[in-house]
Formats: sequence, C-alpha cells, structure tokens
Amino acid sequence: MLQLSLDFLGRQIDRLKPARSTRARTNHTIAWKHGLTVHIIFRPRARRYLVGLRHDGSARLVIPRRGSEAEGLRFLERSEAWLLKRLAYWRSHSHTREPWRNGSRVLYRGEETVLRVEVARRGLQLCFADQIVPVPHPLPDYRPIVFAHLRRVAERELPLRTRELALLHGVVVRRITVRAQKTRWGSCSARGTISLNWRLIQTPPFVVDYLIIHELMHRREMNHSARYWKLVAAACPDYHRAERWLKKCRIEMQAEY
Repeated sequence: MLQLSLDFLGRQIDRLKPARSTRARTNHTIAWKHGLTVHIIFRPRARRYLVGLRHDGSARLVIPRRGSEAEGLRFLERSEAWLLKRLAYWRSHSHTREPWRNGSRVLYRGEETVLRVEVARRGLQLCFADQIVPVPHPLPDYRPIVFAHLRRVAERELPLRTRELALLHGVVVRRITVRAQKTRWGSCSARGTISLNWRLIQTPPFVVDYLIIHELMHRREMNHSARYWKLVAAACPDYHRAERWLKKCRIEMQAEY
C-alpha cells in the first residue's frame, strides 16, 4: 500500500514539473540586433561556442554539447564588435561579386576553365574542365553549386594524397579532415590531425603537394623555425615555386559553402 502511494505521489510531482521545450536543442533561427538573422546550431561534437558570418550575410551561432542557448547568446553579445566588422566587410564586397552563370570562369586544379550550362535529360548540367554537375533547374547564381561540388572532390582526393605523402616521408598521421578555413590553407595539431582547406582543389597539383608537405613536416617541428624549413626544403625542394603561385593567384577564401 505504501509503495502504491509513493508511486502515485511521484506521478503527481512529475505532472507538476514544467515541460521541457522541444526547441531546447533544435536548430532554429532568431532575429537579432542590427537587422541580423542568427542561425542557432547545436553541435554535439563542438567543443566551444562559435560565431561566424555566412555567405548570405546572416550569422551562425554554434552551441557545443554541454552549452546552452542562453550562454550562447551571451557569447554572441561579446562577439558583437567582431561580427559587425565582418558584416561591414561583407556588405562592402557582396555587391561587387558577380554571379556565376554560363560563360563564367572557374579555377580548377590551377587552370581557369569556362563554366557551361547545358540542357540534360533531367534538368540542366554544369560542365567545366572534365567535371559534370547535375542541376535540377536554372539558378541565378551557380557558384554555390560549383563550390559544393569542388568540396566533395576535395574531400575524396585530399585525404588520399595526404596518406600517400605521409607514407613516402615516413610521417605518422592520426586523422585527416577537409574543412572550409577562411584564412589558412591547412593546419596540424599536436595530436597528429591534419586539416586541409577544400579550396586546395583549385590549386595546381604541385601546390597541393607542397601545402600537404607543409603540414606533414609540422609533425616533426611544431613551429616555423629554420630547422622546420630545412625539413620542408628536403621533402619539397621546389616549394618556393608553390609559394610564388599562391601569392600571385588569389583564391576566394571568404565565402562559406
């Protein structure tokens, strides 16, 4: 009888507890200050709060597994000055960027190729170099479609080439990721993770190899000392040529796709 009474009491207490909001850990969008739209994204694998500006001028707030939306919004407030600076840059440059249409030029493996929009059996297809990208219907700007395709190619090819070069030079790599860094071509962590920018697929093969070797040599020297550059020169004697190409050819690093 006592057990039944306790069970009944427990159920009544549970009924009185406030129901958890189903939106608590669901991605959603809010209107913020300065006319900014903020996309709130919960990422279980994220280790910290992150704020960024998307290619369409909206903001993105990433909340880690143990984080809360309230703390994320406080982080957004603390990042206001940085975000406004990025927004001003985007507003000053967004109108100058021409949309990609038929005849636009696309940089692929170090060569400028012409983007062709062709009629296919099921919609359209984008053709450049030896690449064919299906498109269901016409778009005012094909840049996001092309960039998304290039990123898929990079995710398929760059890790394979990194493993080949790591084996060739006797370097142990724990993990390889392909990301969309805005200011770096790649990075190497102390734990042995090599992260590469997907835009490497737009550079010539000799530049790709140099930038991969650049990160691989950090597995031996986690700095840019004279000793480090000797390792790079031994593994990639022609690396100055790659450096010159990177300085001469500017690749779009700001847009997120």
